[in-house]
Amino acid sequence: MKAKKLVMIGNGMAGIRTIEEILKNHAAPYEITIFGDEPHPNYNRIQLSTVLQGDTTVDDIMMNSWEWYQENNIELHVNEEIIEINTAEKQVVSNQGTRTAYDELIIATGSSSFILPVQGADKVGVTGFRDIHDCEMMIKSARTYKKAAVIGGGLLGLEAARGLLNLGMEVKVVHLMGHLMERQLDNMAANMLREELEAQGIEFLMEKQTAEILGNERVTGLRFTDGTE
Repeated sequence: MKAKKLVMIGNGMAGIRTIEEILKNHAAPYEITIFGDEPHPNYNRIQLSTVLQGDTTVDDIMMNSWEWYQENNIELHVNEEIIEINTAEKQVVSNQGTRTAYDELIIATGSSSFILPVQGADKVGVTGFRDIHDCEMMIKSARTYKKAAVIGGGLLGLEAARGLLNLGMEVKVVHLMGHLMERQLDNMAANMLREELEAQGIEFLMEKQTAEILGNERVTGLRFTDGTE
């Protein structure tokens, strides 16, 4: 039986888990090709906050080694982003010009960080918190700069704030709502959390909406819709 060509766009946790199930449960042979736009094999994205906080290393959160791909005859393309899917010819094209035919295609690209669409969002020093590169950027910045603002008092924002605090930075969390993690916590629980985090050294600016990110090439501050900075 001729092997089907299976291409997966995305090299994250959900996609690789799908590939693992296919390898385990499907008797039909596949020629598997995976494209990922990061330079790493599959890693545990949930553990990024522990890397930022210094509790673990990038190597520790790797879930599938380079050898795993080789052992399972998976062709892995890293640092390659798919920019075209030609459904008529059943072919994908990467930003490096790689053209790969497929019989079956899986799109498992996940999400990307939401960056506020405000003036100055493209300045140096503004980063999301989504992947290893983001962690490395923040760790590098903390060696030179000592003040950090985290926009968003949800779970990821608070994890980022705690990590930046561990890196020796003075951290302020800017949150639009009246209490933290409003999707998960009621007001009393949120106040208890805030008191605990304030005791650890994090400051909070509540009910603040960012209107502009200040600075020339590099971010130097925030301006809010109420006129304060």
